[in-house]
This record gives sequence, C-alpha cells and structure tokens, in this order.
Amino acid sequence: MRSDKRLSPEAIESLRKEITEADGNEVFALGFLNSAGLVDRIRIAARGNESAVLALPVYYEDADVLIHNHPSGQLSPSENDLSIAASAVESGLGSFIVNNEVSRLYVIAEPIPKKEKKQLDADKLVSALEPGGAIAKRLPKYESRPSQLALMRLIIQGFNTDSIVCAEAGTGVGKSFSYLLPAMAYAILNKERVLISTATITLQQQLYEKDIPLVSGILKKPVKAVLIKGRSNYLCLRRLQDAIHEEDLDLEEQAEQLAAIVRWSESTSTGSKAELPFLPDENLWSRICSEPDLCLAMHCPERERCFVQALKREAADAQILVVNHHLLFADLAARKEGAGYEQTVVLPPYQRIILDEAHTIEHSATSFFSETFSRLSIMRLLGRIYRKKRMQRFGLAVRFASLFNSEQFLETIEGAVQAVKDAVDNLDRSALPLLGEEGVLRLTAEKKQLLSSQLLPSMRDLRQAIGKLCGTLHSALEQIHDDLEDEPLIWELKAIIRRIEQIGTICGSFLEYDERPESIFYIELMNGRRNDGYARFSITPLVIATSLQEALWNQFKTIISVSATLTIDNRFEYWMRRVGLDLHAEKEILSGLFPSPFPYERAVLLAAPTDRPLPDETGYDAFVNQAVLELISASGGSALVLFTSYKALQNAYEYARQELQGLGIRCLKQGDQDRTRLLQAFLQDERSVLFATDSFWEGVDAPGNTLRLVIICRLPFRIPNDPVFEARCEAIEAQGRSAFMELSLPEAVMKLKQGFGRLMRTSTDHGVVVVLDGRLLKKRYGSLFIRSLPETRQAFTEFNQIVEKTESFLQRN
Repeated sequence: MRSDKRLSPEAIESLRKEITEADGNEVFALGFLNSAGLVDRIRIAARGNESAVLALPVYYEDADVLIHNHPSGQLSPSENDLSIAASAVESGLGSFIVNNEVSRLYVIAEPIPKKEKKQLDADKLVSALEPGGAIAKRLPKYESRPSQLALMRLIIQGFNTDSIVCAEAGTGVGKSFSYLLPAMAYAILNKERVLISTATITLQQQLYEKDIPLVSGILKKPVKAVLIKGRSNYLCLRRLQDAIHEEDLDLEEQAEQLAAIVRWSESTSTGSKAELPFLPDENLWSRICSEPDLCLAMHCPERERCFVQALKREAADAQILVVNHHLLFADLAARKEGAGYEQTVVLPPYQRIILDEAHTIEHSATSFFSETFSRLSIMRLLGRIYRKKRMQRFGLAVRFASLFNSEQFLETIEGAVQAVKDAVDNLDRSALPLLGEEGVLRLTAEKKQLLSSQLLPSMRDLRQAIGKLCGTLHSALEQIHDDLEDEPLIWELKAIIRRIEQIGTICGSFLEYDERPESIFYIELMNGRRNDGYARFSITPLVIATSLQEALWNQFKTIISVSATLTIDNRFEYWMRRVGLDLHAEKEILSGLFPSPFPYERAVLLAAPTDRPLPDETGYDAFVNQAVLELISASGGSALVLFTSYKALQNAYEYARQELQGLGIRCLKQGDQDRTRLLQAFLQDERSVLFATDSFWEGVDAPGNTLRLVIICRLPFRIPNDPVFEARCEAIEAQGRSAFMELSLPEAVMKLKQGFGRLMRTSTDHGVVVVLDGRLLKKRYGSLFIRSLPETRQAFTEFNQIVEKTESFLQRN
C-alpha cells in the first residue's frame, strides 16, 4: 500500500532522511501514533547493513509500531520479521516494512490503539468514607478518620500518576478501605487488573471474604475478585488417587484422614485445605497436594476436574487478584528469568500492585530466593521413588519397573536409594556436632580447615550418591518407548528426579562456598533437640535489594506499599534502602505518614525502669523473671510477654507459672500448641497470659480486655548468632559503614513498633506497655525507640512504682 495511508508526511520525510544517512542500509525505527491513527513521529533505535538490522526490545516500551526498511524493495516479511512481529504483538505493537524511498509500506501486524487512561475522581471516592458516605452507611458505629481519607488521596494520586507510593498507616487508620476503593474503581474505569499482595493468608481471607464484597457493593459495576494461595494449599486429585492405590500410610490416623479427604473431595468446589474441617497430617498432605513441578497440566487424567486449573480460569478474567507475598515473588522470579511481563506465568499479567504489610517484603523475598535441604526433605523424596513396608515395595520406581517386569532394575534402585540415605545420615552426623550450643553454623573462610575435614567430605559423598541414583533413573527413562513419554508416572518421576538433582546442586554450591561471596551458607539445628533433631542446610542471598529493584520497582506502572511500620523516627530511609528503593528509581516515589486515630496519649501508659540491671549486667535475667511475675499479678492476666530468645521465655515461664496459676491466671507458652490454637486459647480467656517470642511480635490481634498489658523483656536487637543477619552486618562493616546504625538499630526499632502495636487494636482499648530493658532510657539510641512510637503517657521511674502505676492505670481505665 501507499505509505501515506499509515505515515504522516513528516514521518515519511524523517524516515527517508534516516535511511539516506545510513547509506541505504536497513534501519530499525519506532513509530508513534497520533490521534488520527497515523504514525507522525519517528525515533531510530538501530542501524544495520543491507540485509539485516538489530531489533532491540529494550526500546519497545513506549512505541506503537516497529518499522524497518528492505533495501531490496521486496516488502514480503522474512521468517525473522514474522518472529519479531509476533513477539511485539504481545506488547500491543504493530510492525511495518517500507522501501528505501518510503513510498510503499507493508503491514505485518496492526498496532493495538493505546487506551486513553481515565483518571480517578479523588473527591468522589473519598466521599464514600466521609460521614454519611456509601461505605460509612454500611458500617455500624462508623467513625470518620481524617488520616484514612488522606491516605486514600495519596493512593489515588499513585494510580493517576503511575507512581510508587510508600505509606505508613498507624493501627486503626483503616488502610484496607483506603486502597480497595481506588484499586477496584481503577480496575473498572480502565479495565485493568490490580494485584493485592499480603504477608498472611489471614489478611487474604479478610480482604476477600469481608472487605472486597463490602466495597464492591457500593460500586456501580460488579468487580470480579479471585483469592489465590500457593499451589500446595490445594488438593491434587491425581495424587490423591495415587495415595489411595498405594495403601502404605504410616499411621492409622493418616488412613482415617485420607478417607475423610476422599469424601470431602467429592463435594468441595475449591479443593482448598482451609476448607477441611480438620488440620491434615503434614506428611499426608504433602503427598496429595498440588505442586507446580509435579503438575501434568494437559496430560493429567484429572485436568477437567482440577482445582488449580479451575482457579486459573477464574483468575484469567478477574479484575482483582488477592495473593500473598511468597506467591507474588514466585511470579516475579519467573518473569525476571525470561518469561516476560505480558503473559500468564504463575499469575495472570498485571501492571498495578498493592503491597499490604509491606514491611515484610524483604523477609519474604529473602525466604523465597533461598535454597534449603535437610535429611527430612531428602527422605521424603526418596520415599516417593522407592520404599519398603512389611516386605512390600512401593513408590514410582516400583510402578515404573512393572512396565518392563524388571526385577534387576528394582534391585539397582534399592541399592542406589539406600546409598543416598546412608550418605545423608552421615552428613547429618557430621554436621550436628559443629552446631554448638546455639544450634547454628555459618560457613566462613576462617572455618575452612574445620569444614574441609569434618563436613565437606560427607557433603561430597552425598552429591556423588545423588548423582549415581539420578544417573540410574535417567538411563532407565531413556529406554522407554516414545508412547510412554506423556504417562503421568513418567512425568512425576522426572519431576522428583529434578528435585533430587537440585539438592545435588546445592551440595555442589556448599563445596564451593568460599567462592560464592554473594551468598550466605549456613546450617541450623531443626526440631530443637540434638538427640532427635536434624540439620538443615541453607543458601541465602547476601543482598536482596537489587533483585527487588529489577523484578519489582522498575517493572510496574503503580506500586502501593502500605504498612503500620515502615518508618524510623518518621523517615522511610531504612525500609527503602533494605528493599532497593534507594537505588536509582525510574518512577516518582510518593510517601506519607498517616498516624493512628487511637487516643494513645490517654489510653496507653509506656513504662521502663530506671533502677534495675541492664541486659549485660549481673542479675538482669533474675530481674526479668521477678518483674514478669509481679506485673502480671498486678494486671490479673490479659497479658502478652514478648522475648527475644526461647531460653529466656522458658525460664520466665517456669519461674512465674505456679504462682500465677494459684492466682487463677492461665499460663500459655509458645511451643506447647500450634500458633493458631495458642492464639485462640489466649483470646478466649481474659485471665490468661501468653509467653511468646519472634513470630508473636506481630500478627496478634487481641482487642478489648483480652490484652491490657504488653511486657517487652528486652529491646529486640537480633541475636548475634543469626547467620543471615551476621553476614549482612559484616558486609556493611567491610564497606567502612556502621552495621549497628544501618541495620541493627533500625531493625530493632521496627520490631519494637510491631510489639508495641499489639496493645491497641480498637479505639476503646487501653493498657500498659512495659519495656524491662533499661537501655531504652540510659543509652543515647534509646530516644530513637521512643520517638518512633505514638505519643503516650509515660512512667520512666523505679520498678516498684511501675508496678503500682500499672495496677492503678488498669483499674482506672
């Protein structure tokens, strides 16, 4: 066709001039459409020779059409032209070929007109949360919160300007509604998907089951939202059938649970583990849940009934996706490694993200990008391949051998599996004595001689045993007929082999640990007891910030990060540095602080003793034990006692338990039950006290008289034997900076804010927070902790007076 059908006169002249200046060789140009649909602006991206030119994808993002010339005058597209055009179409770009005179033009693919972005109306949306507004009318006892409305305006600005938003919203601000209204309105207005990611399944459930339906009810158009958890939360019907047929469950209880799951599988519409009326045995569920690398996809005999496939179909046309951080990072990792950002990977494509509980994303990313294995994980994989029970054989290898009636193959596999078991047992025996009293060992250059003699030979033996087992299995698989390639048995066996080979790769990395400065290598004692515990081997990235910048911050149009704890002394620098937002950002960053509307200044008493030992002084542990007893006795229970070590927790619990129970106060201790049951017991008994550590510093929501006293036994500086923390501190010090000021202190302040935040969960709550660590008052850095907390009443005085003030404050309120 004539080129003026698609190019403006200015564009024709510009392109003709560029081709002439390139001596008539091929040029690769980007075209930009005007409102009439003509290319009216040209930008040259590359120049080539008479038969080829580089088509550089890095330049594609803001263009509408890819244009190149054929010096020969023949405008038919080559195979390479078609391939590039097909790739460009996924991003909505068209592809044109022109002759050197730019008089004729051939359209390989039409450009997809860019949608005009529609702006959110801030005043209209905010009015829904004002007194008498659409949402306010639906909520009993609703109170208008200026900080909530201000937060919503910032989030709306983030959507309208394609920006990154960092917002700290104190407890009670109502951040969920502040981001849900803009997110859902934007999804409707611009027909774009918005992804909401949280740290916990609990918040996922709350958003999906409670908050989203309420917001959806006030919008003029329905909004389709889908809740997506990690695949292991869903039942796999094919693996369930395998478990039924193998009949080798270890316990009678497992057999009963399996029968119950079979009955449930016939009625459930989602297959989600959360719907089960009981908590299934972990080993049993791991055998029947969905796993990405064990999925047969289109080859699965149960694909028509598959719960995960049904969920994917639901998600494909959803406007709101509710996921957790781990699932988000699984998706981002796959996209960063080459899957791209325009198609479905783990999740459907999206360009706008809300990160709730954003203070956890460094930890979530670190966890996701870490590699681990243990004797337990290897034994489970080996059991899937081959195991014996009461002289009967089970496993994938047994079923595989039945295809050929090969007894010799089974004998070979039995020996190879046993060799891996022996090697991992030997590795465990080599590792455990090295872990010391603290139960952890980081591999460093200083320990090279010790490790080379006592650990690494066993690691090398395990890698060799894994190599022989996987080699035997690969050799057998090479003998199968092509017709069997897609059999579920073969597919799953290959997946299990890949998992075992990955452990072999981790072993190889451990053997070269001193040549991998970008990673942290460490071993931990699991199960808590040396007699029946086992070692877990881990590799963790030293720095996560760069990966987050490349995979997250630079890739999406809008990213909203919200949390109750993102700042230190009202500044975002620490969190932004840890997650890579202090690096060169390609987008505008908007930030804001939105204080809690709760009346901390009259409802909360913050106390710390001036007359007792500091943590590094003699008598401190004895003081903590006695102080916990006296304070809980004064409050009558309804207390949460937070520790930084499990040993200190046990000592205080044993010291106080008998006397407190004599006062009718129920004592609960972390580790006696699983977290969910422990919290339920605490919430149901106002005269109870919960002794807890690390994970209970956040995520405990106990409103009203359930919790009126929080005791923080020690400022939450990370214990020195944490290998990841230790390595990151060393890296900072090696650069001539202060690890204490850059990492230890800010992290401890954030943790204290989280522990403090357990007390007030509603505007009518009241209570006392006692910090038994005198460093809060006696060290220069202590003021930073205090300044980072809401303004409260204070009792910085002798401990005996603190006990009296605690009792009188709780009685008065």
